[in-house]
Amino acid sequence: MAPIILCSILAIAIIIERAWILRSRRVAPADLVPEVWRLVATDALGPVNLRRLRAGSPLGRVIAAGVSHANGPRSAMLERIEEVGRVEAMQLERHLNTLGTIAAVTPLLGLLGTVIGMIDVFSAIDAQGLGDNRALAGGIGEALITTGAGLSVAIPSVAAHRYLRGRANRLVVAIEREALKLADVLTRHTTAMGPA
Repeated sequence: MAPIILCSILAIAIIIERAWILRSRRVAPADLVPEVWRLVATDALGPVNLRRLRAGSPLGRVIAAGVSHANGPRSAMLERIEEVGRVEAMQLERHLNTLGTIAAVTPLLGLLGTVIGMIDVFSAIDAQGLGDNRALAGGIGEALITTGAGLSVAIPSVAAHRYLRGRANRLVVAIEREALKLADVLTRHTTAMGPA
């Protein structure tokens, strides 16, 4: 039971932490891209605003990477956006593999506890015989508690893992979409400013 309890505490901590981190307004604020477009259009996107972008959100870091390379070739800008995007995607998915492992392992820990409990019951039968059916039923019941405990931890962990993985994937797609839109705007802006 001790490993199952430890897994349940760890699963709860991961679920709470990831639910807090994977909020849309924290990862990809809705007003960020229009603000950057405005700053680009007015040529007010200087080093201070770039630092603010990098510090603000994962979307801000991806956009700042693109803006920093806006004067070079489009391919270099897109490559930098992809590099930073991969790092941010990994950060968004952090601890989700651990949660998935907990979801997969806890039923097995419960089953292991049941098997060990049944071995103890059969050892008691071997030593004392089948004289006390109540003690035998109680021993089997105690052995099955670990399976129930393992499943009680695994089922919510599986559900939370799938939900949080889906949320992280949606946020990564939103970041990519917004960064590519901004890359198009930056390319048009740089092209328009170039001949002048």
